[in-house]
Amino acid sequence: MKILIIPLVAAFIAQISKIFIKQNHQKLSWSILWAYSGMPSGHAAITSALTTIIGLEKGITYPGFAIALVFTLLTLRDATGVRRQLGNQGGVINKLVDDLDDDNYLDKRYPHLTEKIGHTPLQTAAGVVLGLTVALIGYFLF
Repeated sequence: MKILIIPLVAAFIAQISKIFIKQNHQKLSWSILWAYSGMPSGHAAITSALTTIIGLEKGITYPGFAIALVFTLLTLRDATGVRRQLGNQGGVINKLVDDLDDDNYLDKRYPHLTEKIGHTPLQTAAGVVLGLTVALIGYFLF
């Protein structure tokens, strides 16, 4: 049961902590639990906690550890690469649409795109550290 609970706790802590980190500019709301960006990365926290607790509970030779590790590496790459670039592109497209003030057709046809999607390498690293810490504490306390 630890293998399920500990990663969920890590993700919950990551998402809730976003409210208290000023650079995130987040307000207390239910939507913060599903935020795609900010410090620390919830994706990094949950996947690193999962990989760590599987490694601690089952050992690093367990096939599930290898699967979790690959899953974590893909998730981290996606968070700092693809999703971050999507957010950057969303910002550029939003600016282009805003610059065409007189064209109501564009405003109605193209909704405002989400710009905060991915993570910086620092946000991802903070999520990994959080996930590792929660997994280690959970393993040794429970």
